[in-house]
Amino acid sequence: MSKVIVIYHSGYGHTERLAEAVAQGAGAELIAIDAEGNISEAQWAALAAADAIIFGTPTYMGGPSWQFKKFADASSKQWFSRAWSDKVFGGFTNSASLNGDKQVTLISLQTLASQHGGIWVSLGNLPANTKTSTRSDVNSLGGSVGFLAQTPSDASVDEVVDGDLATGKAYGQRVAAIADRLAK
Repeated sequence: MSKVIVIYHSGYGHTERLAEAVAQGAGAELIAIDAEGNISEAQWAALAAADAIIFGTPTYMGGPSWQFKKFADASSKQWFSRAWSDKVFGGFTNSASLNGDKQVTLISLQTLASQHGGIWVSLGNLPANTKTSTRSDVNSLGGSVGFLAQTPSDASVDEVVDGDLATGKAYGQRVAAIADRLAK
């Protein structure tokens, strides 16, 4: 079984709840980027040892949180040494709006993975886009590049949509399965 890490920043707890669902699906270790945008040396070492890395961040003002961006910028040491080359990558984001420019954030995460020489995993689920579809369905937001979620700004952490949690778990399973397949 491949070693998968979900590294994320969460401003209000919603993205953390989604990260937990992704990690559950992937059988992954969780690494939280702290409020100052930092992780420990031991966490950098865990990322180095991982077969797959799944990025998670809220979408703020059309992109990743500054804390996630600080982590991404700090990964330039790994970029320079090609330490993450050929690792499997995935990513997810959450915002308060149904659109919220989340696609821009996912493209940013995909670009970060590509700069590291990584192999990006798409969501792999058809969108729930019929008249009978609800937010409880898997991929109700119709993502393809990665996992998209939406949590109203006034919702508690316990009110994260069940369909988003199910989508996150399925995405974690997909990333882990692809990492396992490539490890053979």
